[in-house]
Parts: sequence; C-alpha cells; structure tokens
Amino acid sequence: MSPSPDLSRVLPRVLIVSRRTVRKNKFVDFVGEYHLDLIVGYGAVPVIVPRVDGVHTMLDSFEPIHGVLLCEGEDIDPSLYDAGADNEKDGLTPDQLEAVRWLHPSDAAVDHEKDSIELLLARRCLERGIPFLGICRGSQVLNVACGGSLYQDVDQELPSHASNTAVCHMDYADYDGHRHPVRVLPGTPLQEWFAESLGGEEGDEMMVNSYHHQGVRRLAERFVPMAFAPDGLVEGFYDPDAYSPGEGKFIMGLQFHPERMRKAGSDEFDYPGCAKAYQEFVRAVVAYQAKLALSHDMEKQRNVLVRSFSRAEFLETAAAALSSQQEKRLKQMGATVRNASGYLNSRLKVNEDREAAARALMGKMSAVQLSSLAAFYRNMGAICSDVLDAKLQPTSPTLQE
Repeated sequence: MSPSPDLSRVLPRVLIVSRRTVRKNKFVDFVGEYHLDLIVGYGAVPVIVPRVDGVHTMLDSFEPIHGVLLCEGEDIDPSLYDAGADNEKDGLTPDQLEAVRWLHPSDAAVDHEKDSIELLLARRCLERGIPFLGICRGSQVLNVACGGSLYQDVDQELPSHASNTAVCHMDYADYDGHRHPVRVLPGTPLQEWFAESLGGEEGDEMMVNSYHHQGVRRLAERFVPMAFAPDGLVEGFYDPDAYSPGEGKFIMGLQFHPERMRKAGSDEFDYPGCAKAYQEFVRAVVAYQAKLALSHDMEKQRNVLVRSFSRAEFLETAAAALSSQQEKRLKQMGATVRNASGYLNSRLKVNEDREAAARALMGKMSAVQLSSLAAFYRNMGAICSDVLDAKLQPTSPTLQE
C-alpha cells in the first residue's frame, strides 16, 4: 500500500503575516484562528510569516507563493502614503494625533517591519498576478501599495468632507457585536456573494462589523469600489481586471471582517455569503497553483525539445562537416574508384551511426515531445519543399525557351 501524499507539498500555500503583541513582557506573534480555519477548510495551507526583524529581506525563502492573505494590525506609517498630500488641509494636527494615540493605543503605534513585509508581499502579488485578499489593515496595505492614500483617523477627518450620516467604525464597548450598514454596489463580487441577504429600500444594504479607525481616503486608480458606509467610506474594493477565481485571478480588499461576522454565542455566520470571500480566494489560489505547475511543466518540455533539436542539429552539422572533409580529401588525393567506394561506405556508416544516435535519443522522449519534434520536422520539410520549388522554377522567358 503506497504511503499517503504529503499534503503540505501538494496543497497550495497561502502566506499570512502575523501580528505581535506583548505577553508576560515578551512579544508574541499570532494570527486569528478564524482566518486559518477558513483557509484550511477550503483546501489551502496557511504559511505564517512571523513579524520578526529582518524577515522582509527573506521573502524569497517563502516561495512558492500561491496566495497572500493580509489581515489586522497596527496603523500603516503615514509617510508611506504621503498623508496630507491630497490637500494642504488634509492630515492631522499634533493635538489630533495625540488624541488618536490616546483613543487607540493598540493600533496607533507604527510597526515598520510589518509595513515592509506586507507591502513587499502585496507588490509581489500585483507584479506576478498572485491571488491577494486584504482584510481590514490588509485592504489598506493593498490600496497604499497601488498608490492610494488613507485617512489617518476616520472620526477626525471624514466628517469634515462628508455630509452623510456619521458612522461608528470602532466600538470598544461592543467589540464583536457592533454592526453598521453598508451599501453594496451592483455587478460586484460582493453583491454576488450576498445577493440573497441584501435588504433595505434599494435592496442593496447589509450590516457589517467594524474594528478600525483608519480607512481609504483616495482609492488607487486600478480599483473599483464594492461597498460604501453611509458616511462615504469605502468598505470594499477589487480589481475587475484581476478577478476571475477559476482562472487564478483575485485582487481584493475588504475593510470589514466577514470571518468574524458571527451570531452571538455561536459560530454561525450572520449571512451565508460571509465565507464566500475566503472560498473564492482559495479557489483562485488553487487555480493559480495549477497554472503555475502547468507553466513549469511546459517550460521543462520546451527545454527538453530545445536540447533535442540542438542534438539533432549537432548530428546534422557533424555529418555535413565530415562529408565535406572527405570530399575535399578525395579531390586532393586524386581518389580512385576504389577510394570512392570506400568513401561511400564511410558515408553509409555515418548515416547508420546518426540513425542509431537519433533512435536512442528519441527513445528517452515522451509521446508529447516526440509529437512536437515530428511536427517541427514536418514544418521544416514543408518549408524546404517550398523554397526548393521556388529555386527550380524558371525565372525568365529565355530560360523557358
């Protein structure tokens, strides 16, 4: 009975960067269990990237990367998105910054190493088309990586720009139970996932949780919004040109936490669509891994064929060179008929050696490789025939006579 496969080698790998906290005067790295449960449940392997100094220089060691999930964490360094550059009045005053630090002490600190790790991973995903899901801070990282900007504090900055109803985006007194409405835009993945649960007068509203004091100010150009809070804050966005889970494409950011939208005292989701973000993300990750494997196999086959063609071309060249040397030598020595006979025999021997070498080489090739090689030589034969016909055809009336 054959041993069971090593699933850690077979299943696709999703990188998740940990968050650190202080416990017993020491830093402890952690990732929320709901994220891990959903990734594993839908068929991928979560690979935790520890938030340790210097890890941002070691990301190549985490390859292969089939997907990246970025989730909660501290505020992103404002210098990374040039806070206040959109308008000279934007940005927070020193007094406002101090108030934010007092209200949100666990979030307002900046973790430069985490910023470096996550921005590098986000940009790697964007460059290679690796599936990416950003939750809460992760969505903000994605927007910043693409040139967008953030509100340093929604309560301090957003009301001055919006005339809509103010929204509570962080309620420490009811951390897990707090919800606020969002308007879901039609024709978006979010609308598709929650279609059966949307309500309100327009049939486009649902209630989401909220654990953040920052948010998207200027959405990067490549993204399309999927949902808005009543105060105008973007609650979800995606890249429509990079969204096709079945083809391994998925680039999305959600400001809320669908994995934590659960009924009180239960693991049951608020809506059936809550797990869809993870389900479709992992579907894209699986497809991306398959696409990567296919590309790798095709490259290996191409290299084998190139080596095969090179070997065949070498044999042809060697034989041609040998024949040329023999012919030259025969002419120089005034070869007799007997010598000519020996020459012909040597040519036959060369042809036999070439055939034997070719058969030995082709015996090691797969059916697909042999088929590709045969097609190559058929094409070469057709080209030679066309060129030869063109050379043998008369080119002038004088030749025709």
